[in-house]
Amino acid sequence: MLRNLTDLLVAWGPLGILLLSILDSSGVPVAGVFDALLILLAVKSPTTGWLCAAMAVVGSTTGNLILFWTARKGGEKFSTPPQPGTRAAKFRGWFRRYGLVTVFIPALVPIPMPLKLFVVSAGVLGTPAFEFGAVVVVARILRYFGEVWLGIQLGADSTKFLKTHALHFSLGAVAMFVVFYLFIRWRDSRATPVGGEAS
Repeated sequence: MLRNLTDLLVAWGPLGILLLSILDSSGVPVAGVFDALLILLAVKSPTTGWLCAAMAVVGSTTGNLILFWTARKGGEKFSTPPQPGTRAAKFRGWFRRYGLVTVFIPALVPIPMPLKLFVVSAGVLGTPAFEFGAVVVVARILRYFGEVWLGIQLGADSTKFLKTHALHFSLGAVAMFVVFYLFIRWRDSRATPVGGEAS
C-alpha cells in the first residue's frame, strides 16, 4: 500500500513531492528513497526538478516541525525537569548547546542517518523552534537543490554517484560534526569571562 501511495504521489509531480516530503519527515514510513525520486524527476525535466526541490524543502520543513511540536507537547505533558547535576540534566544542557548540529548534519547529508531521533530530542529537550526550523531549512535547501543540480549534470548516473560515494559522505558528516562541535566550544570559551563561568 505504501509503495502504491508513493508511486501515486510521485506521479502528481511537485504537488506529490510536497505531500510525500511532509509524510516522510513527519514520521510516516513511506516507501522508496526520497532523494533518488527527486534526482530522477530532475533527470526527466530540469525545470520540474527545481520546482520539486523547492516543494521538498517546504514539505520536509513542515513535516519536521510537525514531528518537533508533537515531541515538544508530549515532553511537556509526560516529563518532569531533571534534577540539577544528574546525567539527564547534563545531557539536556549538552543537547541545548550542540543539539542543532545533530539535526543539521543528517538533514544535510544524503545517507541514512537517524534524523527523526534528533528531531524528537530537539522537541522534548526545549530547543527553540525558530532555530530548529532555520537549521532544517538551510540543510534541506543545500541537500535538495544540490541533488537536483547533480541530476541535471550527471543524469541517470546521479544515484550511482551517491551510492558509490556513501563512505565519503559518512566521513564528511563526521568531519562536519567535529568542526561544528569544536567551533561551538571555542565560541563558548571566548564568551566565558576570565576567571568566571559562562552564564
